[in-house]
Amino acid sequence: MTIWVIRIFFLGLCGAAGWAVGQLRPEYAGQAWWGVVAGFGFGGLMIAVDEMLKGFSLRAFSAVTFGLILGMVVAQLIDHSGLFDTTDPGTRWLVRLGLFLAFGYIGMVLAMRSNKEDFSLIIPYVRFVPRGSSDSWIVLDTSAIIDGRIVELLESNFLQGTVVVPRFVLRELHQLADSADPGKRARGQRGLEMLNRIQKAKRNEVRVHEADYPDEAGVDGKLIRLARNLGARLFTNDANLARVAGLQGVTCVNLHELARCLRTVLLPGEVIRLRIVREGRERDQGVGYLPDGTMVVVNGGRPFIGREVEVRVESSLQTGAGVMIFAELAGSADRPGPGASASS
Repeated sequence: MTIWVIRIFFLGLCGAAGWAVGQLRPEYAGQAWWGVVAGFGFGGLMIAVDEMLKGFSLRAFSAVTFGLILGMVVAQLIDHSGLFDTTDPGTRWLVRLGLFLAFGYIGMVLAMRSNKEDFSLIIPYVRFVPRGSSDSWIVLDTSAIIDGRIVELLESNFLQGTVVVPRFVLRELHQLADSADPGKRARGQRGLEMLNRIQKAKRNEVRVHEADYPDEAGVDGKLIRLARNLGARLFTNDANLARVAGLQGVTCVNLHELARCLRTVLLPGEVIRLRIVREGRERDQGVGYLPDGTMVVVNGGRPFIGREVEVRVESSLQTGAGVMIFAELAGSADRPGPGASASS
């Protein structure tokens, strides 16, 4: 809405400028409305150009300008090298036009494809990096936003920095929220709710980044490119995205791996309080779960289903789904007497 207010104000200024020019020119006396039309036309043309450049960031504009200047310098050096001094003026003009067009285009394309490390080679000791340290930028992908654990980390002040939500990720969440599929719609709505919680937390600044990278076909490629350009950390739940990002030198945090590293480590002999929630596969076994979701199999725990008891850790087993802990009842004090029901 703010951008349209600026555009309308700009159109009004262009119309007023056209009317003023019409008043000043004697040949347009009594026909100042032509100046107003011309002013509005010029303003409309500029707004159309603005729309075409949507998603074209300031960094991209700076890179294009730098590449154009560099290409012009190279073309100027070749033009003044003396190679074309013997040509006639008409041919010389065509050669100069070709040189400036060709090297200007090549300079812009190379600048757009380059990153900040390439610029540091061209201009020694100068590095184009965001203000502040690279750790201050946190780029979120769709899976990390929908998951919701990133919100808890931010609200608990475990993560500090500016949260960057790319425009194409926001667009993907809107598409999911408007999907006809109930599952996708629920995921999209949850993602938008999580974003709302992040904005309300106010511990971290939230920015919507406008970079789109039309030359990248997939969202994953756009995320990696944005994180690399910003020098940011990329947070995701996608193991494949994390692997590809790591290969391209982008710091990526997989929330599943982070949760695995923070799981409770229980050593044999430790006594814990555990609620038995269901029966196990073997006779008299009961099953409970730690707060992080780790399954604990309690021998002799079947009579205590629905109750909280003390258990002693005996051993653990690493499986494909995670860690499984085996435990025994800590003592006989909690054991039900003869004839006691399992649900007592």
